[in-house]
Amino acid sequence: MTPEHAAFLRDFFVTGLGEEAKTTRRVLAAVPETGNDYRPDAKSRTGFDLAWHIAASDVWFLDGILAAEFKMETDTSQKAPEHVRTVADIVSHYEKDYIPKLQQLKSLSGEKLANVTSFFDTFNFPLVVYLAWLNNHQIHHRGQLCAYLRAMGSKVPNIYGGSADEPMQMGAGA
Repeated sequence: MTPEHAAFLRDFFVTGLGEEAKTTRRVLAAVPETGNDYRPDAKSRTGFDLAWHIAASDVWFLDGILAAEFKMETDTSQKAPEHVRTVADIVSHYEKDYIPKLQQLKSLSGEKLANVTSFFDTFNFPLVVYLAWLNNHQIHHRGQLCAYLRAMGSKVPNIYGGSADEPMQMGAGA
């Protein structure tokens, strides 16, 4: 991959991830403060834990990309720390950390982003490729969380089109 290709992908993904972040924030905020211990199966995370996983792992991916190194010891996405007790805390963490770090990515050079980087000695891709992984990971878990929302007593936000709870609204120019 050339530095020019990497810079193009950086700009493409930063724009897209910024738009996805708005939706992710809405889905996280839709998790109710009560009933968020719901899980569809004993092997599944609770709604609260899944919301934390999304918010924390999105930040973890950005940290790894910014540092050009992925470290498991920096992964706090499996269990929320003690100071994160509410859904509002999760949303606050996401807003405070994710968007500013996403903006920091704009300053990474195409040269740095084109460098092949190891992902736990399992994958070796140009660093910029992990932005696609972040995108897919975020959308995957966000979809899981949406499937929990009604069972937790909440509503499913409009994501790529209307939901039964939030029908698609056509704009004035449509």
